[in-house]
Amino acid sequence: MTPAPIERLQNALTTLGLKAVEARLEGLLEQAAKKEPTYAEFLDELLGCEVDARRTRYLRARLQLAHLPFVKTFDQFDFGFQPSIDERQVRELRSLRFVHDASNLIFLGPPGVGKTHLSVAFAEAAIQAGFGAYFITAHDMVHDLGRAYREGRLDRRMRVYLAPKVLVIDEMGYLPLDDLGATIFFQLVSARYERGSIILTSNKSYGDWGSVFGDPIIATAILDRLLHHSTTINIRGESYRLKDRRRAGLLAKPEDQQAGAVALAPPAAGAPNSRGKRGASL
Repeated sequence: MTPAPIERLQNALTTLGLKAVEARLEGLLEQAAKKEPTYAEFLDELLGCEVDARRTRYLRARLQLAHLPFVKTFDQFDFGFQPSIDERQVRELRSLRFVHDASNLIFLGPPGVGKTHLSVAFAEAAIQAGFGAYFITAHDMVHDLGRAYREGRLDRRMRVYLAPKVLVIDEMGYLPLDDLGATIFFQLVSARYERGSIILTSNKSYGDWGSVFGDPIIATAILDRLLHHSTTINIRGESYRLKDRRRAGLLAKPEDQQAGAVALAPPAAGAPNSRGKRGASL
């Protein structure tokens, strides 16, 4: 007995690996019978669902390979809480022109101000745009490459950090690097120079990088390549984590802390104290 057309279609879709179309075939046929689209319109919708499904799988795989510590978007960032950031500048950077140009993006600031949030958001946006991205802390990366060097496979392992168009290096400067770590970091920055973008976060100002690398000369050489094509965003503000603790009532507000400090401070020289007497001169 000759199989029905619907069965032949399903077999063909299975053979071709068009799983999304196969799953929606009957529904799409019923919808087409009601709307009576042209052949081109029907094929466009039929194949469009497969294209969308494959793009979703592709993005999911790319996000997993990127090793992002979490998923954060620009819409979730509270620019009002960090007025030191130029929101217009961030919007311009979201065009990813700096990725096309193999330029770098560097976030400087104290812990908790949103440096990692923004770097992850840019990495996710790059993946959505079709670029490869990879996230790692500076300590873990240097440790990984240092072990590869000692095992004689540095060149092969270095490709992991050279392949993605966007490399996010988080927490640069939290721990100082030894001589090997500083040399490896220099090699990585040199190898990616004008070939791929680095998004880097650090709690250290550039003037302190000599102590991070243990050698002002190598720190200067790294900064020379890192900053040649780059944008630096300094974030000066309060930690988001402290904000959440204050909201929960676990920490005093800054103005309350200042008031408490004033109340606890000893009387200034010559100023009246609580009993109306003058404070003793120091």
